[in-house]
Amino acid sequence: MHYAINAGSPASDGNLRLIAHLPTRSLANLVDADFMRKLRDADFMRIAFWLARKSYDEGGCPIGAVIVHDESSMIAGKGHNTLSQENHPYNHGETSAIRDAGRMNFAETTIYTSLSPCDVCTALVSIRGFARIVVGDVTNASGNEQMLRDKGMRVDVFEDADGVALYAKFRSEKPELDMEDWQGLAAVRRANAGAVDR
Repeated sequence: MHYAINAGSPASDGNLRLIAHLPTRSLANLVDADFMRKLRDADFMRIAFWLARKSYDEGGCPIGAVIVHDESSMIAGKGHNTLSQENHPYNHGETSAIRDAGRMNFAETTIYTSLSPCDVCTALVSIRGFARIVVGDVTNASGNEQMLRDKGMRVDVFEDADGVALYAKFRSEKPELDMEDWQGLAAVRRANAGAVDR
């Protein structure tokens, strides 16, 4: 079988970006399983970064996530934040990837997220029983990693410098969208009302 990305292909940014943009269901037909087996945490985090970049380029919050089968290293699900693009308050990177993966045993997978998970995503990742989470940015946001560890999940931090820089840029450009994503429109309205009162 001829693959778009074969076993001998490099784990280059171009190939990882292509994987981020291809439909998940098509990956088995387009990417050689031997290529996937050679990918490491940094590579899967780069895929999450390219998904975050996709959201940013669409005008949204730059957060992406990838779910990987631990045994085969095949991608089961991936997604990016679409709060503003789809007017969906909880379609975050992690929830989008979980929805893409569908009904499966998440205890046999690792989820890579480009940013420390919010409270809602933390609860969902815990409830779904993931074995491991890898977080790509605790510089711009953090706080729920210990809660996940306390629930028995393996939590690793593997910061992607480009992802950290992209989220910092987004936060400075669109602070209200950042706040809405984390705390909802009520928090944005309270913050704006407080600024007017001063």
